[in-house]
Amino acid sequence: MTTFILNNKTVQTDANAGLPLLDFIRENENLKGTKIGCREGDCGACTVLVGTLQKDNTVKYQSVTSCISPLGNAQGKHIVTVEGTNLTDSLTVQQEAMHVNFATQCGFCTPGFVVSLTGFALSDKDKNMETGLNAISGNICRCTGYKAIEKAVVATANALEKLSPEDLIAQGFIPQYFENIATALTQIQTENKSNQGQMVAGGTDLYVRHADALALADVNLIYDDSTLKGISFKDGKCKIGAGTTVTDLLENKEFNNYFPKLKQHLKLISSEQIRNMATLAGNIVNASPIGDMTIFFLALDAKLIIQKDQGFVTRTVALKDFYKGYKQFDLQEKEMILDVIFDLPNKNTVFNFEKVSKRTHLDIASVNTAIQLEVKDNTIIKTHISIGGVAAIPTYLHKTSVFLVGKTISNETLEAVKIVLQEEISPISDIRGTTEYKRLLASQLFAAHFMELFELEIV
Repeated sequence: MTTFILNNKTVQTDANAGLPLLDFIRENENLKGTKIGCREGDCGACTVLVGTLQKDNTVKYQSVTSCISPLGNAQGKHIVTVEGTNLTDSLTVQQEAMHVNFATQCGFCTPGFVVSLTGFALSDKDKNMETGLNAISGNICRCTGYKAIEKAVVATANALEKLSPEDLIAQGFIPQYFENIATALTQIQTENKSNQGQMVAGGTDLYVRHADALALADVNLIYDDSTLKGISFKDGKCKIGAGTTVTDLLENKEFNNYFPKLKQHLKLISSEQIRNMATLAGNIVNASPIGDMTIFFLALDAKLIIQKDQGFVTRTVALKDFYKGYKQFDLQEKEMILDVIFDLPNKNTVFNFEKVSKRTHLDIASVNTAIQLEVKDNTIIKTHISIGGVAAIPTYLHKTSVFLVGKTISNETLEAVKIVLQEEISPISDIRGTTEYKRLLASQLFAAHFMELFELEIV
C-alpha cells in the first residue's frame, strides 16, 4: 500500500509501487493536465512537485519528471500536479505571467512550466532570473522560442523578490490548502516497503530503459533510505551517501567551499528535475562511459564502500578499479554501494570539469573530463585525471596522470601530455561523434583545463 497526498486529498493505493507516477496520476486519478511527452525525463511535460516533510515540520518541494519516477517513491509525500496549483477563482501569479506574456502556444508544455514555476515560488532560493530559469531548465517548448517564457519567469521572480514564504498564499502564488499539508503529512504512517526485486533509487536511468517492465515487477525502493544519504567531512575526507542526489551536492555549502565552481560544473549535468532525483551511486552503477558524476569523482580518486546484503560486512574498491568492461562492474549479487569517499582538496589543489555535448544543456556528453592537480611552485606534484566517451568504460588516465607529475605548468608540458593522452584513449565512432572528433575534443578539453585553472595562453 502506498499512501500520499495528491494535491488536496490523501490517496491510498495498492497499485504496484513500480508503476510510473505519471501513469498513476493520469489513468488511476484521471488528472490529464500532467502530459505524456518523451517518457525519458527530457521534455518536462510530466513535471510534478514532490513535497517532503522536514524535521522542523516544514515541507520542502522539488520538481521531478513523473514519467521516470516510481509511484512508491511518493510514499508519505505531497505530490502536486498542475491541477493542484490552481486557485479557486483566478489565475496564480505565475499562471498570469505566462498568460500576459504570451508564453504559451499549443499549450502541451504549459502545465510543466507552471508546475516548475510554482516550485520556484516555493523554494528557498534567491528569486531572480537566473534561479527562475534554472527552475524551468528541464521544460522544453517547441513553439514559443522561449523569449516569452523568459519574460514570464522574470515577472514571476520580480513578484516574488520581496515576499516571505508565509505570503505565498495571500499573494496568490499557491492555493489555500497548502497551509495544511505539513500537518496532514504527519498523519501518514510509514509503510513497510518490499526489499525484493530490482533495486531502484531515483529511477532516472532504469525507468528510461525499463519503465514498462518495472511497472509490473517487484521493486526494492531505496530512494528514501536515510542511511544512504548525507555528506560528511572528517579527518581530511569527505563521505557521501550513495543515495545523495546531485541537488544535495549543489545545496551543500561546505561541499561548495571545497569546489567553488561546483554550480558551474553541475549545471552541465541534466536539468533541475533530474538533478533532484538522480543519485550518486545510481550514476556510478549505470556504468555509462560518459556518466558525468562518475567522471567527476574519478578525478577525485574516490573509493566506494560496498555493503553485502544490507549487513555489517563491507569492502572498499577504488572507483578507478570498479569497471571491468562495457556496463560491467565489480558489484556482486546482493551487494550495494553504501558510500563514496575521497580525500578533500588542500590549499595547493585545483579541480576542473569540462563537457562537450551536442547541446550545452540537457544532453549527454560526447566527451567529458575532469582533472585534479596539486601544484606547488608551478610544479605538479600530484595528478588525477578522468575522461569519458573515449573507451568502453569511464576512464581514469593512469599514464597521463603519471606523466604530469614533476612537470611545470607550461605550453610545452601541455603539448607533451596531449601525446600521452592520445596514446591512452581509444574512442570509437558512434552517434555522439566520430573517432577523430572525439580525439580532437579530448585534446581541446585538456587544453581547456589548463586555460581555466592557470589562465594559460594556448599558442
